Amino acid sequence: MTKILILGGTTEARLLAGRLAARGDLDITLSLAGRTVEPAEQPVPVRSGGFGGAPGLEQYLEDKKIDLLIDATHPYAAQISRNADTAARLAGLPAFALRRAPWQPVAGDRWRFVADPQEAVTALGSEPRRVFLALGRQEIGAFAEAPQHAYVIRSVDPIDPPLDVPDAEYILARGPFAEVEERRLLADRRIQVIVAKNSGGSATYGKIAAARELGINVILFQRPDVPDMPAVETVGEAVEMADHLLDSAVRKRGV
Repeated sequence: MTKILILGGTTEARLLAGRLAARGDLDITLSLAGRTVEPAEQPVPVRSGGFGGAPGLEQYLEDKKIDLLIDATHPYAAQISRNADTAARLAGLPAFALRRAPWQPVAGDRWRFVADPQEAVTALGSEPRRVFLALGRQEIGAFAEAPQHAYVIRSVDPIDPPLDVPDAEYILARGPFAEVEERRLLADRRIQVIVAKNSGGSATYGKIAAARELGINVILFQRPDVPDMPAVETVGEAVEMADHLLDSAVRKRGV
């Protein structure tokens, strides 16, 4: 059977794995970074943990005789994407990325882009504000440098250790989040500014739409640079790309 490795951790990766596995003629493995304590249930066998950079991933591709590599990681997992591009080139394998399109501002949005958590802390300013942090555990720590703000922090996994500030509320939740629920949360907590990633997709866009309706400022992390490899934006396009690349590989081998 044709073997496909999907580098995942996103909703799109799970849906793509299910779509491809349902055909019955493909051997699908989904790789997760292992950072989430309780990852969502997946429809195919899962490999968890890192590979040891691009060399380790290349070795895995060769050892497991993988025929196609699909990078369906989070838009901000830039290092993993770079490793995937390098490993596929070294192994001589077809590869492509499934990347969500970023959100685009529309009339009424009050966005400011920043490069990283430190710049986001600066953007919040010195005056105390009520801040909604919709970020991962890796980005939260920097906000301890601004203890004058009151924080509402939502994450999939517990923030450990907790943010060292006097006023912080923690919400454990996994999307999708509906706009009406997000509007209620922001209004009830009297949020003045949101800090988040420009993740794209619909699952977490509710807070962006709710902020627009409520006139709330939004600080968004800029998308990181990613390799210039073939890329698609939807699961349907990814299925078509997989078929195209696998057919091309077969024709190249003369099979």
